[in-house]
Amino acid sequence: MSGADRRSIIAGGVTLLAGLSAPAMARRADPLVDTRAGRVRGRREGGLLVFRGVRYGEDTASRRFRAPEPVRPWTGVADATAFAPSCPQRARQVAMSEDCLFLNIWTPGADSRAKRPVMVYIHGGAYSNGSVVDPLTDGARLATHGDVVVVTVNHRLNAFGYLYLARKDARFADSGNAGQLDLILALRWVRDNIAAFGGDPANVLLFGQSGGGAKIATMMATPAADGLFHRAITMSGQQVTASGPINATRRTDAYLANLGVADGDWDRLLAMPWQRLVEGLTAEDPILGGGVYFGPVLDMRSLTRHPFWPDAPPQAHRIPMMLGNTHDETRAFIDPKGPVVATLDWRNLAARIAPELRMDLSPEWIVAQYRAQFPDWSAERIFYAATTAGRSWPGQVIEAEARARSGAPTWVYQVDFTSRTNPERGAPHTIDIPLSFGTLGAEGSITGTDGDAQAASRAMMDAFVGFARTGRAAWPPYDLDRRATMIFDAQSMVQNDPRGWERVLFARVPYVQPGS
Repeated sequence: MSGADRRSIIAGGVTLLAGLSAPAMARRADPLVDTRAGRVRGRREGGLLVFRGVRYGEDTASRRFRAPEPVRPWTGVADATAFAPSCPQRARQVAMSEDCLFLNIWTPGADSRAKRPVMVYIHGGAYSNGSVVDPLTDGARLATHGDVVVVTVNHRLNAFGYLYLARKDARFADSGNAGQLDLILALRWVRDNIAAFGGDPANVLLFGQSGGGAKIATMMATPAADGLFHRAITMSGQQVTASGPINATRRTDAYLANLGVADGDWDRLLAMPWQRLVEGLTAEDPILGGGVYFGPVLDMRSLTRHPFWPDAPPQAHRIPMMLGNTHDETRAFIDPKGPVVATLDWRNLAARIAPELRMDLSPEWIVAQYRAQFPDWSAERIFYAATTAGRSWPGQVIEAEARARSGAPTWVYQVDFTSRTNPERGAPHTIDIPLSFGTLGAEGSITGTDGDAQAASRAMMDAFVGFARTGRAAWPPYDLDRRATMIFDAQSMVQNDPRGWERVLFARVPYVQPGS
C-alpha cells in the first residue's frame, strides 16, 4: 500500500469520526449484553463493564403487597447506565418508586466462558430502609481486586415488602414476605443471565450487612431459595426467628390505623399514593414500642420454619457460611457524644444499659459482673461492651453454634479495625461495608484511607473473594472446641473464642429476636 493510499484511508477515517457526535462515539464503545429478556447497554469504566439499573422484575405498583412478576421481554436495547429508583422509605434516597426491582453489575468482562465467581450484595436497613444506590457499595474496587462479578440488588422494603395481610385477604397471601420473594426473583435472574456477564451461575455468593445479612439468613430457610446460591456471608446481620403471624397482624392493624384505613378497605389501600404509605410508617409498634417493625413472617407459605430456631436450617447445611460482627456495634447507634453517654456514670450505667438489651438479665447484675472481670474499664467502655454483647452479637453466636452442632461448614470473623476519622466510634456497625468493598474514601466511610485502613480492607476483600471462589476461608472452621475467629484489623490474626467471657455471660438466658 502506498503512502498516499494510507493517507487517504486515515483521512477518510477522520472524516467519518468527525461526522459522529461525542455521545455517538461513546455509545459505539458501550458494552452490549444479551439477557433472556432482551439486550442491555452498560458502560466501560476503568477496565470494567458496568451495568446500572438492570430490571429483574416488573413495576410492583400494580401488584402492591403481592409476589413480584419476572421482567417481561422487550425489543431494542434497554439502557443500563444509571441507577434506578430505590424502594419508597423514610430514609432519604435520590429517587424512590414502587418500580424498584433493579440490580447493578460490575464485571471485568462479558465472556460467558470466564465463569468468574459471582458476589451478590444485599443491603441493610432493618427491612425498612436502605439501598445499594450508595457510594459505599460501589462494586468497582471489589470486582477489580478479586476478578469477580459483583451484583447489588434493590427490592421492596417496609410496608411494601413485609406488610402482612394474609390473614385478612387471600389475595395478599404473599404480602408478609414479598420483599424476600423479590430477592429470590433477583437470584433467579442471576442464575439465568449472569453467564452472559462473565459470571458462573453455579458459584454464587450472597453477602449482606445488617438487615442484608438477616435477609440471607432467612433465605437459608426458605425453600424457594434453595439452590440459588452456594456460599453466604452475613455481616452484623442475623435472623434467628421471624415474626409470628399473630404479632405481624397486630403490626398491620397498628399501621392501618395510623393510615386511617378501615379493615377490609383494600381498594383504598391499593389506590393510595406511595408517599402516603411511607407516612404511615410512623405507627408505633404494638409489641416493641418505637417505630413499627417490618420483616419476614412465618406465613407457612414461603417461610415454613424460623430461620435458626430450633436449629440451623437443614436445607442450608451444605452451604458454606461465614458470619461476622464488629467489635463495637452499638457505637454506631448510640452517639458517644450524645446525652446518653455524655452524662454516663456508675450510678446510672445499669439504667441506661437496660433499654438496649435483647436479653432479659438484670442490668445491675451485668454491670457488677463486668466491673469484677474488668476493674480498669470505664463506665462508657462497659456500656458499649454490654450493649453490643447483649443486643447486636447474640444472634450471630446462636447461628454459628447451631451450624457447628450440625456439622455445617462455618467460619466466623470479628472486625476490630477502629475508625481513623471518628475514633470515638471504635469499630462500629457498618464499618465493615467500606472495608469489604474497598470504598475507603467514599462518602459516608469513617475508616480513613491510610495504610492501616488499606491493610484491613485488603484482608477483608481477600477473605471474601477467596470464600466466593473456593467456599473455604483461610482460617480454621468454627467449632465448639476452639471457636476460631478471624480478627480483621490493621494486622489481622486468628483468635480462639475472643469474647468467650461475654459469650458465656449472656448465654444464660434466651435471646429475643426483635420483631418475633
